[in-house]
Amino acid sequence: MKQTCIFIFLTLSAFCFSWANKPEMEKRFNAEKDLLVMQFDCKTDVDDIHSAAAFKTLLSCPDFSAINYFAVAGTYGIQEGLYVPPNELFQQAFRDNWTDAHTNRAKAIVKMKTITLECLQNGGNVWIAEAGQSDFSAALIKAIQNDAPEINTSERIHIVQHSDWNEEVTSANSLAYVKANCNYHKIPDGNSVGNGTPGFRTPGYNDWQTKVKDTDLINLWELAVEIGLKYNGKNGRYNNLAVASGGLDFSDLCEVCWILGLQEMKDTDEFFNTFGR
Repeated sequence: MKQTCIFIFLTLSAFCFSWANKPEMEKRFNAEKDLLVMQFDCKTDVDDIHSAAAFKTLLSCPDFSAINYFAVAGTYGIQEGLYVPPNELFQQAFRDNWTDAHTNRAKAIVKMKTITLECLQNGGNVWIAEAGQSDFSAALIKAIQNDAPEINTSERIHIVQHSDWNEEVTSANSLAYVKANCNYHKIPDGNSVGNGTPGFRTPGYNDWQTKVKDTDLINLWELAVEIGLKYNGKNGRYNNLAVASGGLDFSDLCEVCWILGLQEMKDTDEFFNTFGR
């Protein structure tokens, strides 16, 4: 057991050291001054619940714990279907570092405008991982341009999207607007393994129960699994078969991995081997 713990510690230490020493262009994200935003539609797939838990797990790694980040719930587009309430989990995971666009979209846009402008006016860039659609992003960019037209959003705001479906259920005007007014990156889908980004959708996967060591993270994953099973496929919501089988789907996290230069990570098991602590 002692040798196993030492091996895991050395592996994680080497991983974090290699990330910290990557060239800036390869890392993309400048941890000293940039802002990382993860936006979750939470409608109607429960994968966002697992993705939020995975996002917090990654941020708990010592090498990433100082990252300036914010999360937004309820950034859905034009898709139909019921919402998956994430508030209990988001509060447990992110505390003051999240806002609720489902309850009050206008208020959330104002809050995010303030947060993103602070970063931009201090010389940083904003990186948005879209675990959902681009409609909220379009409204946010318009608000920034109205308040600070001198900022070149096409160079300073980066949006990362991995899902064809998310683009299809974004309003056409919003999708066209973000592509014209920010640095828009479409990356390979995080639901598959071996396509250039991690594959984080794994039916039947429950090994996290033995790999996650931190008590707070254990509690967070237990809640994420509970919420996922409670709402998956219920009342017409999307039936995520990976979740229904007792597995995990945090495929949206592939966008954060791409932003941080971690796209070489293979799959769910490697994620927990690396960040389970």
